[in-house]
This record gives sequence, C-alpha cells and structure tokens, in this order.
Amino acid sequence: MKEDFLHYVWRHQYFNKEQLRTTTGEEVTILHPGFYNRSDAGPDFSSARIKLGETEWVGSVEIHLSSSDWRRHHHQRDAKYNQVVLHVVWQEDEVALREEGTSMPTLELQGRVQLPLQAQYQELLWSQAVIPCAPQAHLIDPIYKASMLDKTLLERLQIKADLVVERMAQSKQNWESTVYQTMAAGFGFKVNQDGFLFLTQVLPWTLIQRYQKKPSQLEALVFGQAGLLSDINSPDEYAVQLAKEHQYLSHKHSLEEPLTTKAWNMLRLRPANFPGIRLGQFLAVLLAHEHLWSTLVACTTAKEFEEFFRQSPPSYWQQHYAPGKKSKQTFSRVGEESIQNLLINVVAPLYIAYSRRTGDYLYQDKAISLLEQIPKENNKITRLYSSLGFQHKSAADSQALIGLYQRYCQPKKCLNCVVGHRLMKQHLTRP
Repeated sequence: MKEDFLHYVWRHQYFNKEQLRTTTGEEVTILHPGFYNRSDAGPDFSSARIKLGETEWVGSVEIHLSSSDWRRHHHQRDAKYNQVVLHVVWQEDEVALREEGTSMPTLELQGRVQLPLQAQYQELLWSQAVIPCAPQAHLIDPIYKASMLDKTLLERLQIKADLVVERMAQSKQNWESTVYQTMAAGFGFKVNQDGFLFLTQVLPWTLIQRYQKKPSQLEALVFGQAGLLSDINSPDEYAVQLAKEHQYLSHKHSLEEPLTTKAWNMLRLRPANFPGIRLGQFLAVLLAHEHLWSTLVACTTAKEFEEFFRQSPPSYWQQHYAPGKKSKQTFSRVGEESIQNLLINVVAPLYIAYSRRTGDYLYQDKAISLLEQIPKENNKITRLYSSLGFQHKSAADSQALIGLYQRYCQPKKCLNCVVGHRLMKQHLTRP
C-alpha cells in the first residue's frame, strides 16, 4: 500500500465511521476533511474541521501509513505541523509527538476500509498493462473518459504555457521577444530545439526587428550566429558573401560569439530536418511578418495559421542543406505535418500563456478550438487509448491522451484520474 491510497480514502471519506475514536479512545467526529494539498510542502489537508470529544478544532490533517513516519519525516521539528489537529494513519506503531512534546491525536484506519476497495487499488497498482486500467476500461461510461480528457488537455496546455511564461520572465516581460523564442524552439522540433533557443540568445529580437526589411543582412545574421558560416570549405560565392556580411554586422553590433556546430544535432536526421533547412524556413517566417504576435493573433482558422508558417525561404536554402552543400532534392516551405506540429507546440501554448497574462479566457478557447481543427495524431500512445474506447477525433484529443499517459497512467496515479476513481467507486459496497 502507498500513502496516496490513504489520501484518497480520507479525501472521499471511504471508511467506516461508526464509533470513530482516536487510539487513546477519544471520540472523533469529522465535520469537514479539509482541502487536499497537492504540493510537497506542509500538511496533507488544510482547513479541516474535526471534533474531538466535545471540542471542535480547525486545522490541518497529516496522513501516514505508520505513525512513526511522523518522526522519520521530522514533523516534530517543523513549525508548519504545529497546526495539525489530527494524525490519520493506517496503523499506529508509536506515539507521534508535537514540537512541544505533547502527543498527537491519532486516528487509525486499518480495519475500517472495505476489502473490495483495497483489492481494486492493488489491482491498479500492480497492473502490468501499459495502461493500468486497460482490462477494466470497457466498464467505464464514455462520459467519464471524455471528462478526464478535458482535464488532461488543459493540464498539458498549461505545462507548455509555463515554458512560455518562463521565457517572458527571462526576456523582461517583452512579449514579442517571447513569441520569437517560442517560435524558434518550435522550428527546432525535438531534435534541435536547444540549438534554436541558443540562437535566440546570441541573436536577440531587437536585432531581428532592425533587419526584417533587409533580407540579405538578416539571412547573414541568422546563419552566421547559428555558426553555419564559420567554416566554409567551398568556393561557393554566395556562402562566402554571407560570411563576410555576418562578420561585418557582428563587429558593428558587438554580437556575442556565434554558436558552434556542436549546438546542432546533425546525426540520423531526415533531410528536411537538417538545421540549415529549418533555419531557412524560420528565416522566411521572420521576413514575412514584421510583427509576429499581432499577425498570428489575427488568424482565426487552421488554414490561416498554416499560411502564416508556409513561407518560402531564400532560393539558396531551397537547394542547399548547408553553406556550400547542395542538396539532391529541393526544400521549399514547411510541410503540412510540420505546420501542424508548430500549431500544437507553438501557437496553442502561446494563446494559453497570453490568456494567463491578460486574464482573457477567449485566448484559451481559441487554443482549444485550434487544436480541434487539426487532424488527430497517430502514434503508439494514441492508438492504445483508441483501442480502449477513448475519444480520438482531433489533435485536441491526441494532446489530452498524451497528457493522460504521461501524468497519470505511466506513474500510476490512478486515484487522481476520473476513470480510476470510477473504477474504485464500483468496488465500494454500500451498507
């Protein structure tokens, strides 16, 4: 058994309350179990109302498997735990003491929780299936599955938005610079995301703005600061001219040292993902839109968003994957699948972060609406859930399913899941 099971039992009050007494025989009446503390700091439940004997107490409730965990966790030395009015344990193996040395009122739950409920918990906990509830998922009404997906979609979007908020703090609340950095990370996709983010540090948004109407100079800045013009072993005149232009601009603006080739992943990539190709496509977007956010926020349909990103890079980068290295195939605009990835991982999180920044939930609705317009993702995780009867019609569902897997199923946090909770309730017998 894990402590989270006791948290679950206490939160929902799934235990026998007849003749409820502390381990010292004092009568216990639970007026309110308190509010669950999901952080790791402080007691497990706050603002509980507990009646001990004839006295009503308002304070915190701390939960452990064994009462000795109170001492092992050093709560007797932590002032935050002085407000605890009831110690709830599975079994008492020693008397828990407060900071001043007095004993803590303790309620023991062993023998009060129904065996079918314990058995269902153990079945989920010990399940060898990738999705712990897979053998029983067919028992759950689709409405509860849909409810959980609504929850995990928002959670996943909020997690991605957290990164946007962090970038905004680093850029001193400059929103346009934040959009630039987030978009750069998106163009790096998984393989070169770090490289693109490093590029935004050595090539700030203020300089991008200054040269947006000077294509050849901005091209030199982007590829030069990316470190792709530093070692040209080719008589390619165009690449050599770019390198000279970058050297001049670098000196003029006292730029930081360019990245090195070590910043880029070059191995086992599809040609379309080569850094030079992606940088050319990113450059095309920077050249096409003087104001990134105002242009982006004016888009209302998936097609308009796609047109925002579907820009043609300079002709040289349509035929070269690196300076002086001509490709056997032509690369032009970003492909449809890549654009969908950008909408999911760039645009939607930006909308959520902007919603938090302004307090306008319209942008949160726009993020969800956008994801609902994008075709569903097809991967190992989404296929697993589809086979279990979970809705999967759009990218909104795909993102929700990925969030469900990563935050609940993989770490087996079934007791915090709507589906897991319904399964537990079905094994709760009524008197």
